[in-house]
Formats: sequence, structure tokens, C-alpha cells
Amino acid sequence: MSSDDNRQLSPWQSYYGPNLGYVQEQYERYVNDAHSVDATFRELFSRYGEPPASEQADIQNQSAERAAGSVPQSNDPSMFRKVVAAHKLMLNIRRYGHLAANIDPLGISRSADTRLLEPETFNLTKEDLSAMPASLIWDYAPDDVATGWDAIQRLREIYTRSAAYEFAHIHEESERDWLNQQAESGSFPAPLSARERAALLDRLIQVENFETFLHRTFVGQKRFSIEGVDMLVPVVDEIVRAVAHDGASHILMGMAHRGRLNVLTHVLGKPYEKIFSEFHHSPNKELVPSEGSVGINYGYTGDVKYHLGADRAVKNGETVQARLMLANNPSHLEYVNPVVEGFARAAQEDRSKPGAPEQDPSKAVAIIVHGDAAFPGEGIVAETLNLGKLRGYNNGGTIHIIANNRLGFTTDSIDSRSTHYASDLAKGFEIPIIHVNADDPEACLAAVRLACEYRNRYKKDFVIDLIGYRRFGHNEMDDPDATQPLVYSKVRTHPTVSNIYADQLLSEGAVTAEIVDRLKQESLNRLQEAYDKMKSNDNHSSVDRSVKTGVIRRYQDIETSVPMDKLREMNQHLLARPDTFTAYSKLNRILQRRATGLDEGEKVDWAMAESLAFASILADGTPIRLSGQDSERGTFAHRHVVLNDFKTGEKFSPMHTLPHAKASFAVHNSPLSESAVLGFEYGYNVFAPETLVIWEAQYGDFANVAQVIFDQFISAGRAKWSQKSSLVMMLPHGYEGQGPEHSSARLERFLQLAAEENWTVANLSSSSQYFHLLRRQAAVTGKDDARPLVLMAPKSLIRNARAASPGIELTQGNFRPLLDYARTGERPEQIKRLILCSGKVSVDLEEALEAEGARDTSWLHVAKVEQLYPLPQEEIQAVLSRYKNLEEIVWVQEEPQNMGAWTYMDSRLRAIAPKKVEVRYIGRPERSSTASGHQEVHSFEQQRIISLATDPQSLKAVKVKEVETNVRH
Repeated sequence: MSSDDNRQLSPWQSYYGPNLGYVQEQYERYVNDAHSVDATFRELFSRYGEPPASEQADIQNQSAERAAGSVPQSNDPSMFRKVVAAHKLMLNIRRYGHLAANIDPLGISRSADTRLLEPETFNLTKEDLSAMPASLIWDYAPDDVATGWDAIQRLREIYTRSAAYEFAHIHEESERDWLNQQAESGSFPAPLSARERAALLDRLIQVENFETFLHRTFVGQKRFSIEGVDMLVPVVDEIVRAVAHDGASHILMGMAHRGRLNVLTHVLGKPYEKIFSEFHHSPNKELVPSEGSVGINYGYTGDVKYHLGADRAVKNGETVQARLMLANNPSHLEYVNPVVEGFARAAQEDRSKPGAPEQDPSKAVAIIVHGDAAFPGEGIVAETLNLGKLRGYNNGGTIHIIANNRLGFTTDSIDSRSTHYASDLAKGFEIPIIHVNADDPEACLAAVRLACEYRNRYKKDFVIDLIGYRRFGHNEMDDPDATQPLVYSKVRTHPTVSNIYADQLLSEGAVTAEIVDRLKQESLNRLQEAYDKMKSNDNHSSVDRSVKTGVIRRYQDIETSVPMDKLREMNQHLLARPDTFTAYSKLNRILQRRATGLDEGEKVDWAMAESLAFASILADGTPIRLSGQDSERGTFAHRHVVLNDFKTGEKFSPMHTLPHAKASFAVHNSPLSESAVLGFEYGYNVFAPETLVIWEAQYGDFANVAQVIFDQFISAGRAKWSQKSSLVMMLPHGYEGQGPEHSSARLERFLQLAAEENWTVANLSSSSQYFHLLRRQAAVTGKDDARPLVLMAPKSLIRNARAASPGIELTQGNFRPLLDYARTGERPEQIKRLILCSGKVSVDLEEALEAEGARDTSWLHVAKVEQLYPLPQEEIQAVLSRYKNLEEIVWVQEEPQNMGAWTYMDSRLRAIAPKKVEVRYIGRPERSSTASGHQEVHSFEQQRIISLATDPQSLKAVKVKEVETNVRH
């Protein structure tokens, strides 16, 4: 409606004399302070503007309106208040109409207080509303709605049907108005054609028959049936159709196990016979709870059938084609959410050109199906929703579906959430919500079309709360009557949605009984044929029962050196700035030190080695994505891969202007989230395996928060799902007296998860090793033997001169998993103790051994285990073979004895130690907390560890418990 139209239909034209004066007085107060007048006045002044200055100023419009009979002919001041009240009633219907909507299939919800939707609450009668033109209170009133009473009745009908809208929390007025207009227009979405209605009925019959066939044929086996929210399949069908039509070439989907088998077969096209085979060969049909069932998978590889994903090509005619992918998902229900978001972002970005990747949100769409208890119950949902509008993570809008069966395992909603709706969490992120009755198929598809149109227009998330029920217990062996007797007394007599819709179409004459019967029989015939085919091809021996082990990798042969002239040239470009760029003087001095870092006699520190590694990787044509909290600058103010103009604040990254680059470089400061961001980066890397993706924890300890992603996806994804990843995780680690939360990255946890060569775990001591390791990881990225890299990244070592390397070390050799300390072991026949260590403590040992007045070291040798997993066993054995008079191998670490690498190294060192050579430990004693919070205690403990390790008097004389006692005191 134009501003002129607003003016012509404004309520001011009904008031004269004192009444007009009163309105003008309120407007003056509103201009000075909008909050000094009643909210209803603020709404009217905002919508209709200033009232006329005098009666004569607007008399012509008044006369025209009176002649048309569209405005009440009254000077009664109460009439103005009634218009205001009617407008408030209209707004309440928009805001709270969902409370009275028909969105409860079983009718088990307690009735909400809907007095705010009643005219009587606002002292309005039918006569009052009938005296007003509809246009005074409803901007989008259609032509057949003439009066205020008609408008209120029509709006109540719109907002209390089987689809209920929640848009009032959207702050962007243009979006909110558009959403309201679509809901109220009557023309959006377009009604289904006869062909679409018949196809919808056919799909619902297929969905139901599939579940009943499984239930009847494989009695007692768990499948997490979709029954009660059967419309989930047609809803996803419709989303796929709509977004593919709008140009999406990739549709990325994640969901938990409820209804997963039905989605796999009907949306992703997994053959019936393959699903039947998985049930037929399941060896543990009686196991409960079902999440513990291994299905047809044997040993410790593979996953249960309702966790597995799939992908397929979807064609629509000859011109539209998209690839649909359902992500694998463990029983940590919602943790797949950020993984799918990462899939979508990776699918949208072009990484083939230098500079930042180019994103096209129309190329891919994410669909996530949530559980109603999990959506508000699991914090990963909120973390993932928060990514939706962030520069480094947005993907043009995700369509969220809550498969709402109104039960969490056996728990009522009243015990599982504090909110009215399962979807209320989304309000905090200003995401539009439609609640829709899963027993009204056409309302469900209308919700989908609105969601897809909104996503296409505004590139933002949308939530469809698909409200149904659960026909069986949590699984098909679970008896729900024990905990939900009233609900299931209704479920047993409630018709299925396919029967409800068939009856509707029959009553409307849209189909005949013969057509319905034929559709049902055809569906059953297909199921039976698939089962018979499975039985005829049954060959149980074809199932792989072996425990697959990892491929033995020898990365040491990968050449990672870079010629010095090329390094110098790249370094020069990395230090260049645009002529208009104003650098922060202090930072500029720091960065300029890198100009001579490659000169003879100088050294390359950690940050410079990383920059040169990044630049050379880009020059090799491998794109890079780096994210984490403050990753642009670096947690320890060391990286500065993105610079900020000191005057304008404009950002500049020399990686984006590097002339050598043949691929994109992306770096993003992440939100204060570990689980969602790490899951996102894992998903990005799995979808774009050719990209070197790096996630950096602000402190390694913070990785605790992302433990589910490490446990369920990164460490086990290859074994469970054949899902390949080369993700790099930088976890700052080291004991500098910073207390329990800023010392340990929990190295022991990653070593405990290490098996089948599932990843690499490293703890480095020099910048050149870091340079070569990054380049080695980039070299295997995208290849079949790629593995994730868990890197105990340094903190104080970043600026420690002992960790800096001569530039020549970057130009020769490669990454070495074991390093000898050059100043020990010179007389092999005298060596009694071999010290093995890793990371920062190895630098502390070097410093102590080189200090003025240091003890005699002819009796010991120090070797640094740079790669802890896979353990460089051959290299360690080669060191051992040099020392024929060796008496003991000592593992030295700064972590407590029950943490760090000791428990991992202990048995492995004993297995390779020569006879009569003891394996011992020197470090902190067992502790419940990772580190002391007192600097003086830390310093004493650290010094004691170094002293014991380098003291020849401790040779064989001090046992482990005595060492622990000494350290403790």
C-alpha cells in the first residue's frame, strides 16, 4: 500500500474540533518522546503519520471519504479509541493466533488462554467493528472483506487453521510485513493441482505401507518408524523439488534416526531390497536400547542402519538436476547439524581462484530435521543456529524441520523443555516459524512453499514445526503404555494420515475408491517384490565380518622443502601493503622483523614459518580455510594473517594478493563455540576434501567442549562411514604456570582414541617441523590416505628463540617424526639413559643442558618424539640400537602421570626396549586437575622434573614412586 493510500485511509479524517486537538496533542508528545504516549498511538503515528493541522486542511479528503461511506460519521472521541482497539486486536491475532490454531492431531494439548484474540477483551462489539471499514485495521484486506468485523473474522480463520504462524519476533519490518502478507494474501501458496494431490496421496500410502511391511515382516526389530509424522517424507520431497527448481545443485540434509529409513528409501532412493537385507541379516534383534545395536555390522567398524547416510542425483525434467546427500549421524542426535552446515558452505564456494573464496548461496541448500525434545534440549542446536548470519559460516539459509512427536524417549514435553513450543529457541535468532498439523497434508506443503520462498528471497533460516505424534514407543520393542497411557489410548484409535487424506479427497470427489485401492495395492506389490528379490539373492557370506585396519602410511617420503629463492620472493610479497594502507606502527615493526628471517644467521619463528607454509601451499594449488576464535590475529598475537588499517579499520590479508597463489585462502574469526565450529569445519572438509581446513582452539583445553565431534565424527568417521577427512586441529598446549584451564589440551584423550591409523597426533618443538608438517598435510589432502591431524600447538614456544629455525631447514628435508638432540649421545658407549620427550618440555631440557655450569651429559641422550601417533617405532628402535650399554629409557613429560602421553607410551616402550633396559617415568604425579594454579608451585615442579631428568644421581636409584614424592614436595 502506498503512502498516499495510507493517508487517504488514515483514521484522522474522522475527527474534528476537540477530538482532533487531542490527537494533535498526542502527536506532539510523540515527536518529542515516542515512549511518552500509549503504544497504540505509537503504532498509529508510525503507520499513518502526522494528523492534519486543522479541520480545513483536510476537509476535501474528509468529504470524499464521507461521500464514499467508508468512514464512520461521528465526532464521538470513543470511536477513535475503538479504532485503536480494533487495530490492537488485529495485531494480537497475528501475534497470538497460533495459540488457538488447529495444530494438535490428537487433541491432547491443554487449551491456551486466547482471550487476547476476542473482541470483548478490547470492549469491542460486532456493531463497533461492522461500523469500521476493513482497511482501517487490515492493510492486506481482500476485496470481499468490507468491514472491520469481516476483517477480524477472516484473520482469525487465517491464523488459527492447521498452519499457525509466528512472525512477530522478526525485527526486520520488511521481512515481517512480507511474511504476514503471504500468510494473509489467499494467493500464496498456490493450491495443489489435481495431479499434485493424487501424487501426495500416493506418497503417503508408500510411506505408511513401508512401515507396516517392516513391522509385519521383521517382527520386533527396531526401526524408529516415522508413523505419526508421515508427512515428513512429502515435506522433504517438496523442499527438494522447490530448491532444485530455484537452481540448487546440492541439497545437504541431516536428521536423527526417527523416520530415517523411510527418508532413505523414498527421498534418497535407497532400494527396498537393500534395507530388507539389512534387517534380514541383523544378528542381534533383541538388543535394547536400540542405539546399542550393531545391526549387520561386525567387529568395531561400520554403524547401525538407521545412522547411515546416502546420496543420489535428483532430476526434474531435462534441465534441473541436483545432488541430494543425507549425512551420516551418530546417536548424539543434533551434533550432525553443524556438519551439514559445513557441507552446504563448502558446496557454495568456488576455491579455484586466488583471494577469498567466492560464495553463491543459491548453489546449495541445507535441510536439517530435528527432534522436538532435542531442539531445545541440546546446546549444539543453539550454537548452530548462531552460525546462520555470520560471515564465515552462513550458507544462505537452512530449512529446519522439527519432526515433532511430542515425546522425548518416554518424557512428556512438560518435563523436557521450559518453553511453550519446541521451536521457541529459534525466536532468539529471529527465524520465522510455522507450526503445522501433520495430519493436514496440504497445509504442510503450503508451509514448505512459504519456507522455500522466504529462504530464496532473504537467504535466511526458516523453521517448520511439523506437529504429529508417535505411533509406537521410542523403538518398536518399547511399550509406551507404561508411561503414556492416555496418549496411546488415543493413538490406537487415531486414523493414519494417508487414510485421513484419502477420505478428504474421496469426499471432495478428487479421487475414487478404486484409485485409492489401486495405489495401496501397487505399493504393497512393490514391497513384496523387493522382499522376494532379496530372499532369492540371499548370500549371507557376502557380508564383511572383518575388522578393517588402517592403511600403513609412510608420509616421510613426501617432499615438503621449498627452494630459498621462492621463499624469499613469497616472504617479500607477504610483507607488502597497499599504498593507501595505514599500518599500526607497533605491529608494523614486529612484522618487518620477518624481512630478514631467511637471511644467513637469522631464524624463522613460528608465525613466519606458518605464513611461508600457507603461501607455498597456495602456490601448489591447494585452497586453505582457517577458523577459530581470533584466528585472524592469533590468540597469542603472533599470526596477523589479516591486518586492520589503523585509520579506517579496513581489513587486508596479503594471502589474498599473493601472486604465487593458485587457489583461495579463507580465514575467519569464529564465534565463541567449539562444538558447532569444529563440526562445521569437519563437514566443510568432508565435502571439499581437496581443501586444507584448519580449526584452531583459542586454548587447547577448550577442545573439551567439542568432545562429541572428536569422538563420534573425526576419530571414527572413517571406520564407521568410510568418511575421509584431512582436518587439522591446532590445540595450544604447554605448561607455563597459567593454571588448570590454560595448560593442557588433553593430549591423553586423543592418544586414547588413536587406532587403525585414524589420525596423526603431533607435539612439535621447532618452527621448521611445523612448516614441513603443514606442507605434508596439504600434500595428502584430497587423497585416499588423508587423515586428520591433531596438533598440540605451542604457546610460549611461539616466541621462544630455541623453537625458531634457520631458514635453510625449510629448504631441505621433510617432517621428521623423531629428532635427536644434537648435543647429547656423542659417545654411544657411555650412554646409560635415553630420555624421550615431546613438545615444550624438550625445549626446557635443551635449555637446562646448555646452561652455564650444566651437569655432565655424556651419560645421557635426548630424543624428541615429534609425532606421537602413529608412533615412529622404527626410528626409536634405530636410536636404541646405537646405545649398547643403555640401562634405562625415561619418558619425561610436564603433564601429570595419569595425563599426557605416558600411559600411551609406557606399554609401547616396554614392547621395544632391549632386555634389562628399564622403562621409567619422570614428571608430575597423578592428579585430578591438569595443573596448579599457583605460579611458584608450577615453577618448582617444572624445575624438579628437569633436574631429575638430567641428574646422573637419579640413574636407577630413584624409582617412579620416589620421583613422584619428590615432585609432590
